[in-house]
Amino acid sequence: MEVLALVGGEVYSPEYLGRKDILVVGEKIVSLSNGIPSELLDYLNARVIEVSGYIVVPGFIDQHVHIAGAGGEGGPLFRTPPVRLSQLVGYGITTVVGLLGTDGITRSPVDVLMRARQLREEGISAWMYTGSYQLPPPTITGSVARDIALIEEVIGVKTSVSDHRSSHPTVEELRKLISEVRVAGILSGKAGVVHVHVGNEKPGLRPLLEAIDGTDIPIEQLAPTHLNRNRDLLAQAVEFGKAGGYVDVTTSVSPELGMRSSVKASEAVKHLVKEGVPVDRITMSSDGNGSLPVFDERGNLVKLDIARPQTLYREFVDLVLLERVSLEDAVRVVSTNVADHLRLRNKGRVAPGRDADLVVLEKGSLRVVYVVARGRVFVEEGRLIRRGAFEEV
Repeated sequence: MEVLALVGGEVYSPEYLGRKDILVVGEKIVSLSNGIPSELLDYLNARVIEVSGYIVVPGFIDQHVHIAGAGGEGGPLFRTPPVRLSQLVGYGITTVVGLLGTDGITRSPVDVLMRARQLREEGISAWMYTGSYQLPPPTITGSVARDIALIEEVIGVKTSVSDHRSSHPTVEELRKLISEVRVAGILSGKAGVVHVHVGNEKPGLRPLLEAIDGTDIPIEQLAPTHLNRNRDLLAQAVEFGKAGGYVDVTTSVSPELGMRSSVKASEAVKHLVKEGVPVDRITMSSDGNGSLPVFDERGNLVKLDIARPQTLYREFVDLVLLERVSLEDAVRVVSTNVADHLRLRNKGRVAPGRDADLVVLEKGSLRVVYVVARGRVFVEEGRLIRRGAFEEV
């Protein structure tokens, strides 16, 4: 069993803890101290990594990645490939949640499940949502509830509202799905969240709010995303967040990619905080390897791009350096809040007993220097040293 000691770094857990030595045994952090005796390090045959002068934060959690590929709005030529391990760990992402997108017809949750298991074997942590844009949702076992209750990797369901590619579910259909997932979560001890792609159509978040209105279902059961795709939707997100809901903005949704009505993710986070949304209710995700279609007013496809997981890291940096959000709060947005919402109990914090998912950053630039996932070093002195199966070294 490998033993690591990261010595002398300034730790944000996300709270600032000062300079600490982190002792890692196997996949777990076993101690956080002001100094590890050299005799103990020798006895454990520990690998010592000197990180004095650097910042140490918990690994990033990306809760919206098309790990098995996505797309196809422009036909078979535009089906995107599965995500590569290097696209994730190279930018500090040590945990992903995979899902389907528009295509729940020629793609299956089984594909997502097996890619999640492959990523686990490659060394990072991976979970998934069953379902897709469509209702009734495609599943693995024939039932959303059974998928969540019986399959360890499945923590919730994906669906879609207010989008011309969705099934345009009724309020009753949404209420039934949310209720089913809530019960499955209770029975399995999982979050049982309904992760919702929200499109550009005017209703925005209203169908979700109508679905839980008059029920005892907590608003935290919902996980709407892409809420920075336009200003009207971002305004709805403010009210949703102030009501206690989690709001997720997408780092690959940007005016720079031709989405002129969208708001850059880091700017959207700053706006949400300014408007009174508690920072512990805000998350960011990348939509990694999803297709980014741009449609005209008649619904014709005019442009297609691919979302990149590294945008999560880039918007994290911009959140701190450009938007002047504190490093503690930026870490919450890309790690701690996601872990809390999805009940990933061993993730999102640097603390004894937690998984050894750590990102070491250079002060000032926030350049990635080291990445440790489940106790294994993937990035060393800024260089990627481990890749996934079939990736060129």
